[in-house]
Amino acid sequence: MKPLLLLTLLGCLAAALAAPPQKVKWCVKSDQELRKCTDLAAASPAFSCVKKESTLDCIIAIRAGEADAITVDGGDVYTAGLNNYDLQPIIAEDYGTSSETCYYAVAVVKKGSGFGIRDLRGKKSCHTGLGKSAGWNIPIGTLVSMGIIQWAGIEDKPVEEEVSTFFQASCVPGATRGSKLCELCKGDCSRSQKEPYYDYSGAFNCLAEGAGEVAFVKHLTVPDQEKSKYELLCRDNTRAPIDDYKKCHLAKVPAHAVVTRKDPQLAELIWTSVNSVQNFNLFSSEAYAPAKNLMFKDSTQRLVKLPPNTDSFLYLGAQYMSTIRSLKKEQAPGTASNAIKWCAVGHAETAKCDTWSINSVTDDTTSIECQNAPTVDECLKKIMRKEADAMAVDGGEVYTAGKCGLVPVMVEQYDAEQCSSSGGQASSYYAVAVVKKDSGVTWENLKGKRSCHTGMGRTAGWNIPMGRIYEQTKECDFTKFFSSGCAPGAEPTSPFCTNCKGSGKAVGDEDKCKAKAEEQYYGYAGAFRCLAEGAGDVAFVKHTIVGENTDGNGPEWARTLKSDDYQLICPGKAPMAISEFANCHLAVVPAHAVVTRPESRSDVVRILQVQQTFFGASGSDPSFKLFQSQNGNNLLFKDSTKCLQEVSAGKSFDQFLGAEYMEAMNSLRQCSDSTSDLEKSCTFHSCQQA
Repeated sequence: MKPLLLLTLLGCLAAALAAPPQKVKWCVKSDQELRKCTDLAAASPAFSCVKKESTLDCIIAIRAGEADAITVDGGDVYTAGLNNYDLQPIIAEDYGTSSETCYYAVAVVKKGSGFGIRDLRGKKSCHTGLGKSAGWNIPIGTLVSMGIIQWAGIEDKPVEEEVSTFFQASCVPGATRGSKLCELCKGDCSRSQKEPYYDYSGAFNCLAEGAGEVAFVKHLTVPDQEKSKYELLCRDNTRAPIDDYKKCHLAKVPAHAVVTRKDPQLAELIWTSVNSVQNFNLFSSEAYAPAKNLMFKDSTQRLVKLPPNTDSFLYLGAQYMSTIRSLKKEQAPGTASNAIKWCAVGHAETAKCDTWSINSVTDDTTSIECQNAPTVDECLKKIMRKEADAMAVDGGEVYTAGKCGLVPVMVEQYDAEQCSSSGGQASSYYAVAVVKKDSGVTWENLKGKRSCHTGMGRTAGWNIPMGRIYEQTKECDFTKFFSSGCAPGAEPTSPFCTNCKGSGKAVGDEDKCKAKAEEQYYGYAGAFRCLAEGAGDVAFVKHTIVGENTDGNGPEWARTLKSDDYQLICPGKAPMAISEFANCHLAVVPAHAVVTRPESRSDVVRILQVQQTFFGASGSDPSFKLFQSQNGNNLLFKDSTKCLQEVSAGKSFDQFLGAEYMEAMNSLRQCSDSTSDLEKSCTFHSCQQA
């Protein structure tokens, strides 16, 4: 009996080991789509098919694990990313040179019909579907924002009701059956292939067959042989030929994307599965005519993998998100408060921020509220999402913030004399490389040495020195240049984490190599400490750091250090004294700056100017000091800050950083490893940069 049991167990084990890999359960919404999916599954065993009635039903099924993936448009990427579904986009469609991973939302009319976009009231309209990007969100959002449709907001009536009184009649698949928004539809007005006027081709046919007078579609919808009969409506009330969509469109919007649960292994399985498909054209629906755009848009040329951790917000971009919010008249989180929400990184900064918040209370009202996040990038995401409003960051982080649509609005000034001058010179500092005197280390023999950095992606500590090294070596793998080091924020397995100190806990130190104050080698003083304590041979910092942490200055660990024991090194020169930074540096770089969303600029500036009159270096209230740190260094602001100065309105992040710094950053960005996931997500396609 026992041998038999053993054989049975071995058989089960063998069967388990031989089990085929998990199939990707693709969600489809129509009989035609199911036919295409079934044919795909026959050609590629990696797939199986799940049929649901609607996109929302598919999103719910994916959330529940009954299905794994579906391709949806931007409006549905937004819906899928809401908290109750929590899906994320992982793959984008690429439409080739016509627009790559974006497309244009356009308004198409028959040539000679003689009206402009401002004359649409009382016309008959054709839409791809309720809540879809090109067919609803963009055109209705545009008409509302231009004041052509005058809608008081959701408190007055739903936007659908306002639209139904604006147009004489419409076909909006997915709208309430029996309403004016379904009057022109040919079938059941559902957001599926059961409605002949659904989707791009359907909305175009609604126009072509004379049911409607304007069709809201994407730029590639009108067939080539038909283009001469149609025109585009432009925002300036003129018309243009169909192929002039780059100049005449309502908006540039992100491509359709595949969404799934937030599971890296599942995302990888879906990506490898779609890439392994052979002898089957994913991007053709010809065999299932008259249906089009089944599973993927027929105009897709290829699929593109999105950067890790791209969520719906980062994929769609702030501009598109605000369009959707305007249609829903959603209040972004926290709009009722007059305070600005400051974002702090880590425990020490949060504690200082809380003290600031308490001290900012006047007449029972606080001017500062605190949010926190584990990293600067997570704080920047909160600011983009309106969950926070502002934070002070270094130049490298200003660059990332700028790429994500934020703007620098105030800059730290380290020269007290400039604070009293209205036209004061903008602050800057020198990025320097520091070594121990008589160590024999020079710029020319740096290769193979151990390095100490303020943090990954930081200006003086990473971007400038690594940009210089890349210019010399053209090698992006900096672990081939330095033998080991400490660069907080690096991957835990990286040689750039080997020499980090962490918080000093003996066991289970979760702060080791993290880009926050709890890592003792983080930031300027931390990188210098790494050198001083022998964990590295060179420290990349700003020019004032050695003086601030030697000769009796600085915290306890620095009390016995002497500034004469350190030197500066720089390309093409012999080591120089610490005081010679003007002659021996790697670059002159911009000061740290406060970043926020463009629309919050004036509020942030106004409140910070009041706060520094109370708590600045020469502030009237001694109970709290904005530019001093009790439990660490450079918390919220650099401790050497004398005041904050306004960055002139309209100054872009690249103008603020300057040509020399932008050149160094663009050079370093040749190395994809030097680009954060956040920046990759923000710059993945050009739709958000519009």
